[in-house]
This record gives sequence, C-alpha cells and structure tokens, in this order.
Amino acid sequence: MEKKIGLALGSGAAKGYAHIGVLKVLEEYKIPVHIITGSSIGSLIGALYASGINIKIIEGLAYNIKRRHFLDITLPRSGLVAGNKIYEMLRLLTKDKDFSELQIPLGVAVTELKSKKLLILQEGNVAFAVRASISIPGIFNPVFTHDGKILVDGGVLERVPGKAAREMGADIVIGVELGFSERKNLNTIYDILFETFDIMGREIQNLKGYDCDVLITPRLEKVNPMAFGEPEYCIEEGKRATLEAIPRILSLLEEKSYE
Repeated sequence: MEKKIGLALGSGAAKGYAHIGVLKVLEEYKIPVHIITGSSIGSLIGALYASGINIKIIEGLAYNIKRRHFLDITLPRSGLVAGNKIYEMLRLLTKDKDFSELQIPLGVAVTELKSKKLLILQEGNVAFAVRASISIPGIFNPVFTHDGKILVDGGVLERVPGKAAREMGADIVIGVELGFSERKNLNTIYDILFETFDIMGREIQNLKGYDCDVLITPRLEKVNPMAFGEPEYCIEEGKRATLEAIPRILSLLEEKSYE
C-alpha cells in the first residue's frame, strides 16, 4: 500500500518562493505529494500547486508578478493593504475553485482572533481561505466571515502546519521552515512588524517544535520578506535544501513501505 506524503509549507512572506524550489526537486525525484498544508505564503504556493498549476508556470509567475500587481494600499484602519487585488488574483489563478475541486487535498492554516485558535480550513472557496492565511497583522486587512470570525495569518500560531498534514492522513510529513531574517536596521514599519513576528515565531516554535518527519530548512536569513521582486535566490535555495533532504525522504519511503 502506497504511503501518503504530506507537505507542510511554512510562512515567511517573499521567502516563500523557496517552496517552488522544493516542489521542483520533489517532482524531479518523482516523490509524490498526496496532501498539502500551508501557512501564509505556504498556503498560497500550496493552493496554486493543488489547483493543478504546473510548477514551471508557478515559477514563471514568481518572476513576472510585481508588488504593484497585488498590493492595494489603503488608509490604515485594520491594515495597510486592503487585500482586494490579491484576492481577485487568487480567484483567477485557482479558477475560483472550492477545496473539493482541487487535485491534491489542501489544508490552509489561519488564526481566528476572537477564539485565539488555529483553524485549518478545508472547505469552501480556496482563494478566500488563502487570502485569510496571508493576512499578516498590521499589513493586510483581516478577513471577516459571515459568522463573525476574524481571520489573520496562520503563521501567528503555526509556522509549519505539519500536525495538520498528519491529521489529514499523511504517513510521512515533509515540512518546510523558511526561517527568520537577520536585520541590522529597523527603519520602516515593515521592518518592525516582521522583526516582531520573527521574535514571537521563534519563541512559539521553540515551545511547540515541529511535527514533521523531515524538516527542510533553506538558508534565507538575509532575504527581506518584502523582496517579492527577487525570487531567484529563494527558489535556488529551496532546491538546494531539498536536495540535501532527499536521502532522508527516500529512506523513510523505503522504511514505511515495509511496515
């Protein structure tokens, strides 16, 4: 019986381009992905891939889409960015699919502010769920649901949703942790916000650990999380880190096949 592989793609804004490199190497080694979970940018890349978009096309989007295409600055009330542009772009790219229409089962991590709990969305409109998962507090407006929930970035509570992948049926969980940035200067509101999230994220992750059998960790410390116009280094680093993990993944697949 084939063992199910779950891929848990972590948060990290523009550093998430590394997920493209991860998927390229997994395809190169013919390692199937049966389940995807994602937090923040991980949910975005995961949703595109689960929708059936070829990884080469996703890579092409990374090189050609600029911040002006998806950032709509608004008067600050609950965020600096309205989020309408990126929502419409997500609807277009995913063909406005529901979760039930995806080629690969997907779980999208979001944080619900009222209950202060992590939710893994697996039903309804995919673009809506991803728009919620990428809602970095203070930068993107939160997503308000019809039943009164307030949804923000999944990375607030779960940087790498490995546990969710296991709960969705994965026998082997491969996680991708995009790491924390090294900042020498804190000159802008974005610098301060991301530094705050990094400090909180590191402490939370130290306490929770990672529910993953393999953790891929690209070296992205020097990457600016807002550098959406510089995908090449992140993609290549994602590939390098995954190639390093391939022997462990293949070993686990062999072990599991005999159980």
